[in-house]
Order: sequence, then C-alpha cells, then structure tokens
Amino acid sequence: MNVANINLPRILRVGAGASQQVAATLVDLNLSRPLLVTDPYMVQCGYSRRLEEQLEAGGFDYGVFAECVPDPTTDSVYAALKVLREGEYDCVVALGGGSSMDTAKAAAVLVHRDGPMRQYKVPYLVDGGVPIIAIPTTAGTGSEATRVAVISDTETQEKMLCMGMGLMPMAALVDYELTLTMPYRLTADTGIDSLCHALEAYVSRKSNPFTDSVALTAMRSIYLNIRTACAEPDNRDAREAMMLAATQGGIAFANASVTLIHGMSRPVGALFHVPHGLSNAMLLPEITAWSVGHAQVRYAHCARYMGMAAADDSDSVATEKLVTALRQLNVDLSVPTPGEFGIAEDAWFDSLELMAQQALDSGSPANNPRIPHADEIVALYQRVWTG
Repeated sequence: MNVANINLPRILRVGAGASQQVAATLVDLNLSRPLLVTDPYMVQCGYSRRLEEQLEAGGFDYGVFAECVPDPTTDSVYAALKVLREGEYDCVVALGGGSSMDTAKAAAVLVHRDGPMRQYKVPYLVDGGVPIIAIPTTAGTGSEATRVAVISDTETQEKMLCMGMGLMPMAALVDYELTLTMPYRLTADTGIDSLCHALEAYVSRKSNPFTDSVALTAMRSIYLNIRTACAEPDNRDAREAMMLAATQGGIAFANASVTLIHGMSRPVGALFHVPHGLSNAMLLPEITAWSVGHAQVRYAHCARYMGMAAADDSDSVATEKLVTALRQLNVDLSVPTPGEFGIAEDAWFDSLELMAQQALDSGSPANNPRIPHADEIVALYQRVWTG
C-alpha cells in the first residue's frame, strides 16, 4: 500500500477579510518580531500599509522589505536576507504574489545557513529557518500552501526549484478581496498557472486520493470562472472562486507534484523573462496533447469534470475535447506565442538544448504520464514556437 505524505500550513484562514487577521495569527503562533516582505506595488496600492497598521495597533516591533521583484532572483533574496538577519526578526510575513512569497520563503530558510541559494535547490530538501506567514494577493501560484519556491540564479540564469518543509508557510491568510485590483493579463496568466497546478497534480505519477479530489475541484472552478474574472474584475463571486481554487491547486501539486509543463516552463522564464504563469499558458495545450495518450482515463475524467466533454463521451473523444478546449482558452484569454511575446526566433532555437536539459534537471518531467527524453523536449519547444 502506498502512503501519501500530506503537508499543509498549520493555520489556513480563507475568506473576505482574512488578511486583517495577521496580528491575531502572530499572537496565535507566539511570534513578536515580523519582517513584512512585499513589493513596491503593494506599497503603492496601500495593501502594505493596511498590514503595518495592524502590526502597530498590536504593538509589534516589525520591519519592512519592499523590494521584491517579479520572478525573484538570488540578488533580491540576498537583499531581503540581509534585512532579516540585521533586524533579528523571528518570522517573515509575505504579502504579494508568488514572487514576494518565494522571496520571503528563500530568505526564511537561508537565515541560519551559509552558502549560496544554489546549494539548496532540488534534490536538496531544505528545512528549518524562521516561520513564514503568507498572504497572497494573486489567484495563481498557490505558494501560500506549498513547500516549494522558485528562484532565478542571477549568476547562472537558472530558474531553480527549491523544496522542503522549511518553505511551507506556518500560516496562510487567503483573502480574495486583495485580488480585486488584479489587471486582466495577471488574472489570466495566474489563473492558467493554477489550472496547470490542478491538472498536473491529477495526472502526476505521484497523485493520490487526497490530491485527486482537491485538484478536480480546483480545475473545475478555474475553468468555469476564469473568463468572468478576466472580463469582470469586480465580480466578487468569480474572484472568490479563483482565489480558493488557487490555494487548492497549490495544495494539490505540493502533495502530488507538477509535471512536464512546469519543468519546461521554468527555463523559458529564466532565459526570456516570461512571467511564470504566462510561460505555463504558452505550453499547456501542446504538452497536454503530447501526454494524453499515456493517461487517457485520467485526462478524460478531467475533461468531463470541467464540462469540456459530455458524460457519455468516450475517453478518446473526451481527451480530444480537452486539448481543443485548452487551445480555445488560450485564444479567449489572448495568450501570446513566444514570438508574439517578443522572443527572437534565433534566440529561442539557439536555447533549445539548454532549456531541455534544465527542464530535465528540475525533476518535474519524471512525474509526467509520458516521460520525455531531451530530444522530445526539444521537439516540443519547437512545436510551441510554431503553434
């Protein structure tokens, strides 16, 4: 009998206003000196100040690092780490999207360690550090419920996958009201990222009954609500559904793993500075089409559960409809091709072997229903370029 190892935040608070419980959460965890880790936009829009007011009212001695960058780099992590060490803070409060959360996570586990971040990438399992309280402001990465962080090495340009219980937030405050200001492109890309998390977790070779149910619920909710959330940014029902599904997707893949889509996505982001959710979206239809024949029953069930296929469709018909629906979703949400994004064709093709090797090195492709060789990954990158 295979035993699934399920890891979750100790405290998970979900719903409108959850972010206003940061002070109470710190008290519950017996923490007193938090470092707020966020980005300039969170300061500009006032979200950071709202949390600071809570901390001030609660009498906390806190600090702020507000220089997180998109697709976090080791330079950004080391800058946050310097503040964390010098202030002798006893925890980090991460406010923002996946970039801020991953920056905070990396700093939290490095605080008592020597050596560069690259020493702690997969297959190393990183533990210890200071507690993390995560407050997501995008409905996408699910990082608030995962023991994963992705950091780009400034020196090597590798987008490193880091894993371990030290990266699991001790508490997550999931407040969909923080997503009401998300612009269209960010809503679409982070939403498809969440869809990838759920779909990949369900077809992963490490899937299990716990993650299956969570993944199915997440992918159905995302597929039924993502277009509305993009078209009607003030639609609270759609925003709430997307935010909850993002956390569920994070729980699913954190306990079942992602697969080839994420493995191939990371090098695209690292080399060409494509936002993580967008690079996943570029890859999703082609990688799914290549993989469906090796887990047809599970992919077909996904198609039926999301409403892409009818209950009486055969598995082969259902998987065809799944791929068609994913292609149409990219069209509906104006997902660009790599060329349309601005990547030069010669740069893309000159990087194929490097991207394929980095994808394999991440370990994620080994969880895919159809496990690829390097030359097959190269061919898939070529196919993604041509569409």
